Amino acid sequence: MRIVLAEDNDILRKSLSFFLESKGYKVDQFSDGKDALDAIENNSYDLVLTDINMPGISGMEITQYVREHISSDIPIIILTSSGVEQTELDSFDIGANEFMAKPVSPAVLLVRINKLLKAKV
Repeated sequence: MRIVLAEDNDILRKSLSFFLESKGYKVDQFSDGKDALDAIENNSYDLVLTDINMPGISGMEITQYVREHISSDIPIIILTSSGVEQTELDSFDIGANEFMAKPVSPAVLLVRINKLLKAKV
């Protein structure tokens, strides 16, 4: 299973990638939203994991683009340090499957990833 991980915080991105790879996932890491979106357009992924606030293109823009322009139903999990309820509601409105507030528990993230991937199959 191949995952796009778009997160501009180096420590979080690397630690989540290490954790997911230890669980058998192939993770392509990006610190810039535009680079992540380019990869999504040119490769086949099973899940997108993106922060909202990203340089280049935001996680919300990635989600919206994937849903509207690529017309993909790939599962998308949005991560954010924003605790604003409206941000969460907006994420679901544009097509995110899950929304997780930071700090992210790797164990809870893994459960949500597995749940989304099982539903996709």
